[in-house]
Amino acid sequence: MWDYTDKVLELFYEPKNQGAIEETNESGVKIAMGEVGSIACGDALRLHLKVEVASDKILDARFQTFGCTSAIASSSALTEMIKGLTLDEALKVSNKDIANYLGGLPEAKMHCSVMGQEALEAAIYNYRGIPLAAHDDDDEGALVCSCFGISESKIRRVIIENNLTDAEQVTNYVKAGGGCGSCLANIDDIIKSVREQATAPALNKDYNVKVATDIANSKQRPLTNVQRIALIQKVLDEEVRPVLIADGGDVELYDVDGDRVKVLLQGACGSCSSSTATLKIAIEARLQDRVSKNLIVEAVEP
Repeated sequence: MWDYTDKVLELFYEPKNQGAIEETNESGVKIAMGEVGSIACGDALRLHLKVEVASDKILDARFQTFGCTSAIASSSALTEMIKGLTLDEALKVSNKDIANYLGGLPEAKMHCSVMGQEALEAAIYNYRGIPLAAHDDDDEGALVCSCFGISESKIRRVIIENNLTDAEQVTNYVKAGGGCGSCLANIDDIIKSVREQATAPALNKDYNVKVATDIANSKQRPLTNVQRIALIQKVLDEEVRPVLIADGGDVELYDVDGDRVKVLLQGACGSCSSSTATLKIAIEARLQDRVSKNLIVEAVEP
């Protein structure tokens, strides 16, 4: 039997927010839905959001889940966590946050928290009318695990976001390799590639660390232009680029003009139909959170 926490068992036996949110055509409110997984693979989650249009605030969240104890508990926990948040705030909820809310999950069940994170992203993207990024819908990128339909881009993403170090962990998080096992060697190669990329020396890394330290020690003073540009570059290099590179894309800082940050989208990001989502969610929201809420990110033609 799995060693579940009391919180996991509580939300399994008495799940909160289970069910659907029906469309009532209420003024100023929209309903959104995101769906991930499949019954054939053992787990499926449909997440419903009730959003106040004027404020982008999640008024209610409900779920319909087919799956195990961890899947039901993770889905219930997610709905509790995001009610009252804005959509941008909800996008920052990670699978680690879901697991932590539950007091932890058995490592072999971490894929349930990942499923919750992906359903939340899918619902918000659907609400905004933006096509899901390649790592979300898994339609792009080489297929690695044919048993569960998992692409290389999805495997790279979960390795980076959760600092995974072996193929067994990858299986626990996204099920890849949990079927016939023929893809385990490929997963090992992907892990090696990600780790080599992560340990490669970054340009101006020491300078960026110094800038971040200086900024932390002078929170009462507004950032100078040099400090702000350096911090923008640091966030792009350390928080944005690794995720984009994992999906075959990249971004380069082109210019900063007042509150307008101009970037060059490269690789898969440059030709992807979801480039607007990349700009607004992967880049702009992150820079607004880390540097200034007034920043607007724009793409320039190469």
